[in-house]
Amino acid sequence: MKSLLSNALRRNRQAFALALFIGSLMTGCKKENNQKADEAQSRNTASLVAESSLFGNDLSLQTIWELQEAKIATAKYNSFNQAIRDGYVDINVIVPEMGYHYLKMDRLNATFEFDKSEILVYNREENGQMKLVALEYAVPISLSPDAPAGFTGDNDHWAVYQGTLWTLHAWVWEPNPGGVFNPTNPNVHVH
Repeated sequence: MKSLLSNALRRNRQAFALALFIGSLMTGCKKENNQKADEAQSRNTASLVAESSLFGNDLSLQTIWELQEAKIATAKYNSFNQAIRDGYVDINVIVPEMGYHYLKMDRLNATFEFDKSEILVYNREENGQMKLVALEYAVPISLSPDAPAGFTGDNDHWAVYQGTLWTLHAWVWEPNPGGVFNPTNPNVHVH
């Protein structure tokens, strides 16, 4: 129920933002301002189409937008030290074709938010540096007996981890030939 409410609120915020945007265009803006807005919208659409080649062509533009927003929200965690400073801790889960998992405990709740992943997944490169490769979403089964709604569309499939968590990977930082929501990625080799 909370997940449905969260999704409805998110859609309402998006609709409100769209209405504000359209309203601002209709309040007497000069023609050149409208042209600039149209050009910006075209660039945004082109950006979404470009991201679709990274995330998979079978996703809706809404899902690609959500994945892109998740990527933007976690860009600072390309700095492994920033993730540690922000409270992500090593949970000692190291999985071949996944990587090293770091959890932010205060995000572990019944709510799915695409721009606030509970887990960051890193891979240790040969030089010892930690590289962000995926986001992982986790919802305790005790708080949500059914799989969360997740991203828009039907392409994400939640898995059960050790009978305690619903989990979902989003490979927004490392292309995955198996798909952006596939739990494993053959491009990730744990060192």
